[in-house]
Parts: sequence; C-alpha cells; structure tokens
Amino acid sequence: MKDAITIAAAAIALSGCMTTPTSIVQMPMTARPLTSEQLQTAPSNGAIYQNAAFRPIFEDRRARHVGDVLTLVITEKTSAVKAGASSGNKSGSVSASVPGPLQSTFGATLGANNASKYADGDNQSASNTFTGTMGVTVVEVLANGNLIVAGEKQVAMNKGVEFIRFSGMINPDNIATGNTVQSTAVADAKVEYRTNSQIDRAEMASMASRFFQSLLPF
Repeated sequence: MKDAITIAAAAIALSGCMTTPTSIVQMPMTARPLTSEQLQTAPSNGAIYQNAAFRPIFEDRRARHVGDVLTLVITEKTSAVKAGASSGNKSGSVSASVPGPLQSTFGATLGANNASKYADGDNQSASNTFTGTMGVTVVEVLANGNLIVAGEKQVAMNKGVEFIRFSGMINPDNIATGNTVQSTAVADAKVEYRTNSQIDRAEMASMASRFFQSLLPF
C-alpha cells in the first residue's frame, strides 16, 4: 500500500511540473524560408521570369512560399443539440390448476400477474465560440499550390501561460486583402486553446486529495 501511495504521489508531482500542455497539432509550428538554391526546382534558363520565385507586381504581397507568414482570423463557432427518449411496457401472467385435495386450502386455481413500465429521456446541448487573430507560417507548399500552415501563440499572464495552436491547409484563392484568411476557409483545421496555470495545478491537487481520502478508514 505504501509503495502504491508513493508512486501515485510521484506521478501527481511530475504532472504538476509539466510546462507545456499536450497538443492535437502534431507538426512543426514554423519553418524557415527556402534559400535561392532550394527555390530553383530546375536549372535557370536565363530568363527574367522564374516560376519558383515569382511574385506578381500588381497584387498584394500574399503568402506563397515556405516561410511566408499570413494572418489567421479565428472565427470558430459550434453548436450542437441532442435529444432522445425511450419507453417500454412489459406485462405477464401465470395461472395453474390446484389438485383436488388441495383446493379446499388454496382454491381451484393459482395465479400471478406481473407488469413493469419504464421511461427514459435525455437532452444535451453544447455551444462553443473561439475568436481571435494570430500569425501562421507556411510550412509546406503542395503540388497543386495549396499551402500547409501552422502557428503557435503563447501568452504569459501572471503565473500561467496560454497556448493557442493552429494547423491546416489553405487555398491561396481564399487569402484576402491584407494577407488574411478566415479559419472557416481552412481545410483539415486543428484549432486548440490550452493553458498551464495555477488553476490546472489546483485541479490536480484536488484529485490527489480525493485519492488519499478514499484510502483513509474515516
């Protein structure tokens, strides 16, 4: 028992020392711009126009290459409602004849009846809203021109840190003026908001208290 308590206490202590919360974004958060040698997919033909490094003159400067930065406008809002109900009825009866010698005691027949009825209902609702802006970096350019982007923002407030992470695939046609893109136009988007603060450690301490109290005989 002492060994189990020691292991549990050590695990809780280690979890409280974690500085970075787990993430659903499993990819690099940024990428360095490619060098001129990496941009050249084919030997130079001597012309002024090079497709790999081309940027239109009469167009807003938009993210096109690995390492470019664009502004993500997070406008996520979800709402879900679920309702369900079930009911049932069940009844049964049993009867039996009593032999002649016992009829004076139990009567001519014996019978039993059983009936049950149940009803169950469930209603659930959830609503979430996440808004804000952050910069993301192009980490990969696909063959069809779509951009794989990812980014992270960390905000330290007092003794806690807020982590905002994002990743997804963007169609360059959806990049608006000012090099911005709406999160609702991003495919395969992963948006998360995590914190590492005193509140998290307080929750872990509460779990530890409940664990040790369950072991006490009083």
